Amino acid sequence: MKKSFREVLKEGRFIVTSEVGPPKGTNVDRMVQIIELLKDKVDALNVTDNQGSVMRYPSWGGCFLIVEQGGEPILQVTCRDRNRLAIQQDLLFAHSRGIRNVLCLTGDSIDVGDHKEAKPVFDLDSVQLINLVQSLNSGKDIGGNQLDSPTDFCIGACTTASAEPIEPHLIKLQQKIDAGIQFIQTQAVYDLDQFKRFMNYLCKLNKDVKVLAGIVLLTGPRMAVFLNENVPGIFVPQPLIDQLQVAPKGKALSVGIEIAGRTIREIKEEGLCDGVHIMAIEKEEVVPQILEVAGL
Repeated sequence: MKKSFREVLKEGRFIVTSEVGPPKGTNVDRMVQIIELLKDKVDALNVTDNQGSVMRYPSWGGCFLIVEQGGEPILQVTCRDRNRLAIQQDLLFAHSRGIRNVLCLTGDSIDVGDHKEAKPVFDLDSVQLINLVQSLNSGKDIGGNQLDSPTDFCIGACTTASAEPIEPHLIKLQQKIDAGIQFIQTQAVYDLDQFKRFMNYLCKLNKDVKVLAGIVLLTGPRMAVFLNENVPGIFVPQPLIDQLQVAPKGKALSVGIEIAGRTIREIKEEGLCDGVHIMAIEKEEVVPQILEVAGL
């Protein structure tokens, strides 16, 4: 039987998670194939929640598929689309179907998505969402009303390790740690010297919360430049962009796989953090190649 993610966090070994992007529609065949491919190669699989504010098949729906196939899911929950009533009922429903891990997120701005006329909710922020999950775990809803049985979620959060200035993010991260998270998945990490500085800061905050460095697969130089110009807190160093630019025609993805695998290997060999979270957006089928390059 596959170990629970909570058990894996306690083992002290190098942890690997990845993610699955749900379809924009009801055809989940490809998603099922990706789950089958990855479920035994990683410790847990995240399912994104309307990533980029683009409406898609729900995170909890994808998590059910992972449970059905014997994998370990991490439910992503954002504050953008639901108020506290809807979030709580979704969590109760997910827990009743065997989902035991939740990643608490603020959510991307509506402006970057495909429903720009939608009204963002943000009834809670990410710290309040963590407190909400803790309340459900204690047997009460966020209003203080008793539940007939508590939930038992392992709670995670996200942070940006390469943000400049880093201080505001560290303040928010301390609040998340104080609220009781067990793990952190960071946004994309490309500059390991910068990541080392972040981990030095984090060790002063807390040494018990497990940290997984975010590894976003670069599929080409245009993607790298786009991230630098449009995604706050993500910086792809020029030498990596140069490697992608000089790749032979049709080989940029292979170079991106090499970069991702090499980064993971260096993180593990240098003991920089507790593991990695691999985000191969719409290219999830190459995650086994990334792990092979990484020596995992």
